[in-house]
Amino acid sequence: MTDSTEAIKTTALHALHVELGARMVPFAGYDMPVQYPLGILKEHQHTRDKAGLFDVSHMGQVRLKPIASAGVDPASALETLVPGDIKGLAVGRTRYTLFLNEQGGILDDLMVTNAGDHLFLVVNAACKEQDIAHLRGKLAGLVEVEYLADLALLALQGPMAAEVMARFVPEAATMPFMSCRSAQFNGVPVTLTRSGYTGEDGYELSCPNDAAEAIARALLAEAEVEAIGLGARDSLRLEAGLCLYGHDIDTTTTPVDGALEWTLPKRRRAEGGFPGHAIIVQQLADGASRRRVGIQPEGRQPAREHTDILDANGTKIGEITSGGFGPTAGAPVAMGYVDRAHAAVGTPLTLMVRGKPLPARVAALPFVPQRYYRG
Repeated sequence: MTDSTEAIKTTALHALHVELGARMVPFAGYDMPVQYPLGILKEHQHTRDKAGLFDVSHMGQVRLKPIASAGVDPASALETLVPGDIKGLAVGRTRYTLFLNEQGGILDDLMVTNAGDHLFLVVNAACKEQDIAHLRGKLAGLVEVEYLADLALLALQGPMAAEVMARFVPEAATMPFMSCRSAQFNGVPVTLTRSGYTGEDGYELSCPNDAAEAIARALLAEAEVEAIGLGARDSLRLEAGLCLYGHDIDTTTTPVDGALEWTLPKRRRAEGGFPGHAIIVQQLADGASRRRVGIQPEGRQPAREHTDILDANGTKIGEITSGGFGPTAGAPVAMGYVDRAHAAVGTPLTLMVRGKPLPARVAALPFVPQRYYRG
């Protein structure tokens, strides 16, 4: 049980957030900026138009290293816990995958990078303690699990992110999407990954805690860059159709329920060796009973999380898991689960918003085109 008197944590950029006038809120055990004086709407649009800087240092950064005496490759070890192709991941490349339980339920989603002599993982803030315990418990004696508490993580996102980052790290401009490299930022060793959580081009930059503020100030000094809080991060990822763990995916949802079959490559489907394999293969063959879909409410009224979804007869067929107003889409947007018979794009739905029926339809994801760098 968590001690309710436990002090809330702060990131290395906390003082900078306060200096910039951020409204701070508790999030995943950390005091985090939900918005700055610019406001969520303008922060969202600035990221879509130029470049936004996010503090994501609350995320967990983990290194998996081989133990010489064990003779086990970290990629092979990790594949016993996730369905992704980690053994086939080239050096300097990054992959999205999922920790699964024995029922095929999702324990967390994570990013895995092949850093050559080790694997570099980024896991969700709210799950990082249980993820690290899971790794250490399941892989004990096979690999070394090192929690990198001395590192901060910044995300620079938007169509001008590459132009800005290249002023400090020239080689950043031509990095492929989902690639990673070691670099120097104003003389500071950093790990740079071309990825993000907004649907835009951009980077995640891992650096020592004691260098994070100087790096953040250098980026914020560029004319194209504004500080962006958690509020806009959420509306950006929702428009891009990206899942938020604990909301759109959790231990009750499988990758097939969650429309994440693309995380299940052919080799892993055939070979198995990961938790829940038999259940997931059965779902791939027969279809899951429910499905994560995009939902477009009619009119201007947003439908929030836990809103009931009804069919034409008024029968409940699902629930909204993420919802709000999409500033770029110019309309309310949502994601949620419906039974398989109602999952086709265009299917009419009814949403019960504050006790009133609101017409909606199943919509294709993403709501806003993803603009990742493809070279």
